[in-house]
Amino acid sequence: MKHTVPTDNELIEEIKGGRAEALEALVSRYENKVYSLAYRMMGSREDAEDVLQDTFLNVVRSLDGFRSQASFSTWLYRVATNAALTRLRKKNKREKGEGEFIEEVYSVRDAAHSQSKLVDWSDGPAEKLLNEEAQKIMDEAVNELPEIYRVVFVLRDVEGLPASEVAEVLDLSIPAVKSRLHRARLYLRKRLSDYFTGGIS
Repeated sequence: MKHTVPTDNELIEEIKGGRAEALEALVSRYENKVYSLAYRMMGSREDAEDVLQDTFLNVVRSLDGFRSQASFSTWLYRVATNAALTRLRKKNKREKGEGEFIEEVYSVRDAAHSQSKLVDWSDGPAEKLLNEEAQKIMDEAVNELPEIYRVVFVLRDVEGLPASEVAEVLDLSIPAVKSRLHRARLYLRKRLSDYFTGGIS
């Protein structure tokens, strides 16, 4: 007899019915994705593990509000993103204000850098295009992005979600997602330009 893998919605119904094994299966199915998102948002393993725990605690508490006709993975990304943003704000880390960030992105020097011949990660997850040294520089640069730009970049270019799903996760319009993503990419390309044009040995 062929074993059928339960769908997300089937597991959710079993969780609502009190079956602990269903929760374990759901966590196992998504914990790597949630951890990856959390690590890119938080910049440390310890904080990412806390976000992972917060996410699934919030999932269990909020399952009654989940509509089965919606995509569970999109809903889960929303819960995980909110958990990460909540922890970032609690850390009260000083980050660039949006005005300061936009001014830096669109300075004459940055605009020139953005036209350099750099690796274009816009068609796939950024991680696949970078070696270890460049990835470290990328991680540092991502952590410098203001939250509203970092989360869009992580969801779209690191996790590989389509713009439409990023918009749904963040409750934004697709043009707003594209605008924030464009600014994030300009900033990151400026930060990486020396590396990709041979300035880093």
